[in-house]
Amino acid sequence: MRRKSIAVKVGNIIIGGDNPVVIQSMTNTPTEDVKATVNQIKELADAGSELVRFTVKDDAGAKAVPLIKKALLDENYEVPLIGDFHYNGHLLLTKFPDCAQALDKYRINPGNVGFGESHDSNFEAMVKVAVDNDKPVRIGVNWGSLDQNVLARLMDENAKNNYSKANTDVLIDALVTSAIESKNKAVELGLENKKIVISTKSSRVQDMIKAYSLLAERCDNALHLGVTEAGQGLKGAIHSTAGLSVLLQKGIGDTIRTSLTPTPGTSRTEEVKICKQILQSLSLRFFTPEITSCPGCGRTTSTVFQEIAEQVEKFLQKKTPEWKKKGVKGVEKMEVAVMGCIVNGPGESKNANIGLSLPGSGETPAAPVFADGKQIKVLKGNAKQLTEEFIKLIEEYVEGHYSK
Repeated sequence: MRRKSIAVKVGNIIIGGDNPVVIQSMTNTPTEDVKATVNQIKELADAGSELVRFTVKDDAGAKAVPLIKKALLDENYEVPLIGDFHYNGHLLLTKFPDCAQALDKYRINPGNVGFGESHDSNFEAMVKVAVDNDKPVRIGVNWGSLDQNVLARLMDENAKNNYSKANTDVLIDALVTSAIESKNKAVELGLENKKIVISTKSSRVQDMIKAYSLLAERCDNALHLGVTEAGQGLKGAIHSTAGLSVLLQKGIGDTIRTSLTPTPGTSRTEEVKICKQILQSLSLRFFTPEITSCPGCGRTTSTVFQEIAEQVEKFLQKKTPEWKKKGVKGVEKMEVAVMGCIVNGPGESKNANIGLSLPGSGETPAAPVFADGKQIKVLKGNAKQLTEEFIKLIEEYVEGHYSK
């Protein structure tokens, strides 16, 4: 059962409550480069990012924010924008009121709002701007920039208790305590609880899971999940999936991001695609028809089933937005199978909405197609012919089974 959280409105998106888990991402362009930032935000939004965050680190970045917002709205992009502030957010938000108003949410890191005596006053200044502009806030705690005063206090308490907790557990407690105390302080300063989202990120998966599990017990705020600094490529994707999936399966989490280190030359949208696949794999949301295909073995010495699976995947990725624009409903839940031999092929194909069961090595050179558990056709030919005929059958299936 999903944890019940308070719904938070961020622009035209609602996080938490009974609403679906929301996907967000972050730009890596210089914010002051308006054109580059706008283009990347559009790319991320087109890929499925429902919230986009970018850093606001100096005067130039703050001045660019209203221009970025206007350029996006001029092109009918209403994706909510989140300003990420560290060290000088209190100055930028008060100095540039147009920036404060243009943003849809502010991200405040309690460990980086200021140090010593300035910590509380800087935090108060940022919260005051949020209250005055009626904006929600994410109180985002990261273990790499944890409030050292909170950590030192909890370490001292642990020492007085004869080190009853391991240092790692104290660190996790400090993440959660910093978030909760900052949230309570924001409420005292006049920010409504329903305008606060919280995160407690760590780059260690198990620590991240423990921190969010504790946080979920101690507050009813919407939670933003993420494994921070997850890494690059396959490692980063798996690292994020491992942490997010455990929490989402427990009903914890209202919005997610995968913080990947981009591989040089690749699109920033990879992190969005991974979020979508995590949610779809857990049946929490559906974005595009799912393909079931076998890994191959000694029975499938031919690469035909691999080629067909790849081409069908590309077809569905391209075609699904077109179907949706035409008003076709429910197609994103369609299951398609492309199987490589007689062992599991017929069974998986029958269980899918529509499936192709290819012959393995030494099997009869014929490929039956099943729709809703019944054989509707037998295909023959090379990979290109089989692909074209199967795609045609998929299109006919969509036309006959999904309403407009």
